[in-house]
Amino acid sequence: MLAIEADALRRTYTSRTGWPRSRRTETEAVRGVTFEVKPGELFGLLGPNGAGKTTTIKMLNTLLLPTSGTARVFGHDVARDPVAVRHRIGYVFGGDRGLYDRLSALDNLRYFAELYGVGARDQKRRIAELLDLVGLVGREKERVEGYSRGMRQRLHIARGLLHHPDVLFLDEPSIGVDPVAARDLRRTVADLAAAGTTVLLTTHYMAEADELCDRIAVIAGGRIRALGTPGSLKSRVGDRDVLDIEAYGAGDEVIDRVRRVPGVRGASVEDRGAMQTVSVQTDRGAELHAPVLAAFDGVRLGRVVSREPSLEDAYIAIVEEAAGSAAPEEVPA
Repeated sequence: MLAIEADALRRTYTSRTGWPRSRRTETEAVRGVTFEVKPGELFGLLGPNGAGKTTTIKMLNTLLLPTSGTARVFGHDVARDPVAVRHRIGYVFGGDRGLYDRLSALDNLRYFAELYGVGARDQKRRIAELLDLVGLVGREKERVEGYSRGMRQRLHIARGLLHHPDVLFLDEPSIGVDPVAARDLRRTVADLAAAGTTVLLTTHYMAEADELCDRIAVIAGGRIRALGTPGSLKSRVGDRDVLDIEAYGAGDEVIDRVRRVPGVRGASVEDRGAMQTVSVQTDRGAELHAPVLAAFDGVRLGRVVSREPSLEDAYIAIVEEAAGSAAPEEVPA
């Protein structure tokens, strides 16, 4: 039996605008999403903001009803049998919500254990196991208001595991977390999957997805655009080289000039304070250093590095292709 089955899932939001004659508008956030997750698999769902990731997860964990299509968790239909689904799942989301700051971590876990129906006999043992799993032993009696973002996220994970869920949904768990805390979170998530928990992870950090996920689906515009292992997704850009260029003040017109250089397959920009990192994808072996750098005329440049394509480069290529294509595309595992 599959852990998660999504079949042609759709979700449409209806709103009314205008006065005195209101106008009804519909926004289709998820447009026929289909995928399967095996028991014990660590499955990544990646996509830009507004792509439909969180809406998809909320349909799978019974927080939203699908407009059409079906979804099942270990055979239980999310619309017809939501109570059975909720017994099998845990949900952890990024951010500071969902905990009581004036309570200690221990009291938070006791409170949620009662809500989840964990028996009184099992609570003490289960809470002790989870505090050890997420590395909060010795800090459990401190108020949560004094916790760092990383400690809060680890406590979120412990809360989501109290009732021994078969499937754990992690919606951007490392958002806003410092690198050391993010590393600890990744280790915790990997340990969960190794112990047999099925994990569905959304994240904007491609290195995190590459390190953790058995398979990845990329969603854009409400549709699945690519599906496969991290290696199979990276093979999409295997015929390319990548130039990482440090720039100071490269505006949109400069990036447009770079994209128009013959042989350039795409360019993306990451802002890092006053500096930008511009990643330029070129045809493999095209040796385009000179014309690409010439396109930055008048812009102060720093380090220039040539490297092999990463999952992030594949992800950017998939999302950019999706902007001009309405049909979903799948990469075999």
